[in-house]
Amino acid sequence: MALAATENYAPAMRFDSAERADAPIIDARNIGVTFRVEHGTVEAVKDISFQLYRGETVAIVGESGSGKSVTARTVMGLLSRRAVVSAAAKVAFNGTDILTFSPRARRALRGDRISMIFQEPMSSLNPLHTIGSQIVEAIRVHAKVSRRQAEARALELLKQVQIPEPEARLKQYPHQLSGGQRQRVMIAMALSNDPDVLIADEPTTALDVTVQAQILNLIRALQQERGMAVVLITHDLTIVRKFSDYVYVMQHGEMREHNTTKRLFEVPRHPYTRRLLASEPQGGAAPLPANAEPLLTASDVRVSFMMRHGGIFRPDLRELVAVDGLGLTLRRHETLGIVGESGSGKTTFGQSLIRLNEPSAGEIRFDGERVDGRSRADMRPLRARMQIVFQDPFASLNPRMTIGQIIEEGLVVNGLGKTRAERLDRVKDALEAAGMPTDILSRFPHEFSGGQRQRIAIARAVALEPEFILLDEPTSALDLSVQAQIIELLRKLQAEQGLSYLFISHDLKVVRALCHRVIVMQHGRIVEEGPVDAVLSNPKTEYTRRLVRAAFDIA
Repeated sequence: MALAATENYAPAMRFDSAERADAPIIDARNIGVTFRVEHGTVEAVKDISFQLYRGETVAIVGESGSGKSVTARTVMGLLSRRAVVSAAAKVAFNGTDILTFSPRARRALRGDRISMIFQEPMSSLNPLHTIGSQIVEAIRVHAKVSRRQAEARALELLKQVQIPEPEARLKQYPHQLSGGQRQRVMIAMALSNDPDVLIADEPTTALDVTVQAQILNLIRALQQERGMAVVLITHDLTIVRKFSDYVYVMQHGEMREHNTTKRLFEVPRHPYTRRLLASEPQGGAAPLPANAEPLLTASDVRVSFMMRHGGIFRPDLRELVAVDGLGLTLRRHETLGIVGESGSGKTTFGQSLIRLNEPSAGEIRFDGERVDGRSRADMRPLRARMQIVFQDPFASLNPRMTIGQIIEEGLVVNGLGKTRAERLDRVKDALEAAGMPTDILSRFPHEFSGGQRQRIAIARAVALEPEFILLDEPTSALDLSVQAQIIELLRKLQAEQGLSYLFISHDLKVVRALCHRVIVMQHGRIVEEGPVDAVLSNPKTEYTRRLVRAAFDIA
């Protein structure tokens, strides 16, 4: 239903502007950005206005492609050469329109008075330079200080962002740090010159819930200490509710609604905002049949790797135990969740159960047959019955093959379908089951969104008519509304085809909505397991309580 002309949920000025005695530190008006492409132009942002005041946090939310990051990059002056900013656009920083600045003046402002933390720190940090040299460079570009003074400041910053052993970290390279530590380094670089404004673009998307809570609490503490204004770009509504003062909602490059955080969550007015808020994972798994039999069982599974330490001429090999004597039972039609922080052994354990890596000990049975110790040739007859869907569908779908070829390949390898026509029918049936149209067979993976690619990956798995699917973080990189669609799809397929799932995730909200039981892992061991409601509502161990607090009560 079309909105009435008088219903303007996103006026140019904030609804609380009359209550503010101070002026905005950033007052952006009429931002429009188009990109020149091969066959014309794409309008990425259309007439966006927003205000940011000192000491507060403003959240910009919306799905992928809504224009959130383009808006932020316009403020930073980091758009590509193909971008054209509308003539009517103005971005006033402390009362001065910075869009009129020369490139040199914008560079002086960027990283000094206005800083930005990017979504993927591994892509933003230079792999060829140490952490220390990169922070020193960020300092000396804007401040006339000696290298020694800059190094002392870099060490102070690493201490402020609570990186362990900061003196050692200064001499390390990005690949030697964990994801959470790399993100802390990015925060240290962004804060190196005491900026007035910090723009955080999806700063916690790829992080575990506990690390995510630490990073957000760190940003809030530093904000309160320094009086910074923060723009938080995210699609996680739990974060928005806990950390922001004012919220802007974007869709298709347009501002749909804005309001104070409390008001927007209590009374969302635009249909898109209501749909976004309703996209949080809901419901639970359908009850299991009382007579459900075990499909996959494991006991005393151990997986270890030999890690090289020391130099080339004096190598020191040490054993890393990733999975330490674990067991489980997965019944038919059941969804069993495995949760834990990065490095807990979730994926290694899951992949060992379907023999994608080799357990060094233990017994694994699939439908009563032992599969541990089988050769690759002996495993082949079982491959069609056990499938896997990976976290990143773009990395797991061959970019040189069409969608039809990608899905049909598994049928050919496993000898399913006597003729090409029969295989084509199965490919189309799988696409329909995954909620995708059947006229996409000649298209390539890059032509689809993240959610569509994940549906294609699921279609590839169900085309083989498996009994069991290992789902390795299949929703972690997806927007909330797309995530909700994938959860519903997995429920539908389980009900229609009687599938059993092993669901690996660090998103406890999704686990609660999809799983019957859950296993909690830490350092290669199981620390707690049981029915999902019991474990998440009344966790028995401090580690599980910490995970639950971080997922549901970020504070």
